[in-house]
Amino acid sequence: MPENPDGNRNKKQLLGSRGEKLACKFLKKNGYKILERNYRSRYGEIDIIAKDSDFIVFVEVKARRSVRFGSPKEAVNQRKQYKISIVALDYLKKHKIIEQKSRFDVVSIKTSGNKSEIEIIKNAFELSYR
Repeated sequence: MPENPDGNRNKKQLLGSRGEKLACKFLKKNGYKILERNYRSRYGEIDIIAKDSDFIVFVEVKARRSVRFGSPKEAVNQRKQYKISIVALDYLKKHKIIEQKSRFDVVSIKTSGNKSEIEIIKNAFELSYR
């Protein structure tokens, strides 16, 4: 049987999808109200948009099976922060809530077998623009 050339990609997508589901459950347990998942605009995508108290929260979810290439939260580099910021501004503008208090959180998920270690990093980064 031939090897599936997209095998790694499918595993990565499954891990990402599973991570987003875990993140939503975890965020809800911690008082967040999920507004949107996988919000897309012409500028990119935001994994989760939620409400926490009086903040609109743009959440990036990073899941990893190992820390060989760094922790999940380290994967949200400057370039990724810029992309998320642009999409977030687009969301606020489209919904006419540009003055709404907002922040960027990262949900870091480390999985090993059936166990997952989940951490919310509130206000993980500031609005990033060039």
